Amino acid sequence: MSTTPNIIEAMNDAEMFAPWFHGESWNGWRTVLKGAFALPMSDDERVFFRSVSDRDPPTEPCRESWWICGRRAGKDSVASFIASYVAATFSDHDRLRPGERPLVMCLACDRDQAKIVLSYCKGYFEQISLFDGMIERETQTGFELSNGVDIAVATNNFRSVRGRPILCAILDETAFWRDESSANPDQEVFNAIKPGLASIPNSLVIGISSPYRKAGLLYSKFRDHFGKDSKTLVIKAPTRVLNPTISQQVVDDAMAEDSAAASAEWLAMFRDDISAFVTREAVDACVSPDVLERAPVQGVTYHAFTDPSGGSSDSMTLAIGHSEANKSDRSRSIAVLDLVREIRPPFSPESAVSEFAELLRRYGIRMIRGDRYGAEWVREAFRKVGLEYRPSDLSKSEIYRDLLPRLNSGEIDLLDNSRLITQLLSLERRTARGGRDSIDHPPGQHDDIINAAAGALVYCSSERGRTPQAMFGAYSSHGIRISSQTPQGSFDGPILEGDLKGGFAVSR
Repeated sequence: MSTTPNIIEAMNDAEMFAPWFHGESWNGWRTVLKGAFALPMSDDERVFFRSVSDRDPPTEPCRESWWICGRRAGKDSVASFIASYVAATFSDHDRLRPGERPLVMCLACDRDQAKIVLSYCKGYFEQISLFDGMIERETQTGFELSNGVDIAVATNNFRSVRGRPILCAILDETAFWRDESSANPDQEVFNAIKPGLASIPNSLVIGISSPYRKAGLLYSKFRDHFGKDSKTLVIKAPTRVLNPTISQQVVDDAMAEDSAAASAEWLAMFRDDISAFVTREAVDACVSPDVLERAPVQGVTYHAFTDPSGGSSDSMTLAIGHSEANKSDRSRSIAVLDLVREIRPPFSPESAVSEFAELLRRYGIRMIRGDRYGAEWVREAFRKVGLEYRPSDLSKSEIYRDLLPRLNSGEIDLLDNSRLITQLLSLERRTARGGRDSIDHPPGQHDDIINAAAGALVYCSSERGRTPQAMFGAYSSHGIRISSQTPQGSFDGPILEGDLKGGFAVSR
């Protein structure tokens, strides 16, 4: 190529990318690209650009662009096109050290998504005659080009993106990035690639994603730059604005089925019905740094909670905790997490129960609680090892709900366990159509560890975790009468007035 075409010329060139982007249905994307690369626009294109950016077109190329758009808007096609164009036309080697190869990286939310982008990129280089022979070597994650540029795809792991000069980083579906070892992988990846981008003038970061909840890197870029005269360009457009070939009926049907989800997926609206469960600041204040486990102490009463599993897909987890006096306020207590264990699949449920039983005996625990998953086999498995298993009278959402105020008030003492903290920070509060809230992990993630830990902490810090005998003694010392109708025990005494709490009628 004697002269390097700009990105729109390459997109429209029949000998380059035009076969994949022919027709007026791609005009919206053409205008978006003109804005990102500061190319001239017609009056109609300027009107369209303002409709999706709420600003005038940039006057110089944007080194950072974020495109928030609905499903099937053409995100993967455009992402792979940009990656291939930037890689194929690079010639600025004098900015690099001898032997240094710049990297065009496409980071996706999972391996399947990454493979789609890689397949598109490879197709361009195999089918465009001008690029014939540019692929010198294929690797597990991409391929090396004859002009010294590498194209690679990867999942969103910030550890894998360090150490290379980065020509272009395309962050695909950033709103849905998940990592078991990090509560905010999108921000950590973004921070990790910044030094590599600084090595090459005119390097690019382009984030392309459908929106999700109002949190994370994508939302922060939207909040800080959308509609502003900023060097960071943010585009926000419904599916049919960028891909008018999608039927309006498809969108209407989705809206009728679940308007909140469809508004995000097809209309590019951030969801109002999903929010973060707890802030990082509140969690950090509750973590004891470098404390990974606490040994049993004689005279302390411990409580345990398990999240059972059949051993094939989910982990089976155990948590042990206790309650102790708050040194700064003796009228209140602190729920202390002493131990968490996770057995990852595949495993034998019976072996997992036996392993947990040994730990429970070390802490003097003879009864364990857990959720109602497979309640009968779980109860029987623990009975065989001499332990009582009681299904929780609280749902998972109710356990998280009861944990939250104690987290926010600093009345929880957590272990410094990265998976525990990541799962806790990833929890989401969802509001259903009827207004009822639920708290759970995001799609594609897990909460096995925090589920067990939250259960242990809630039960050791509430009346629910106390036996009738212990409750009777504690209330009697304050002149309170208790009547119980539970299987755990019975007590006689007149019930004058009061509320039924946890199966007990309490009155003075």
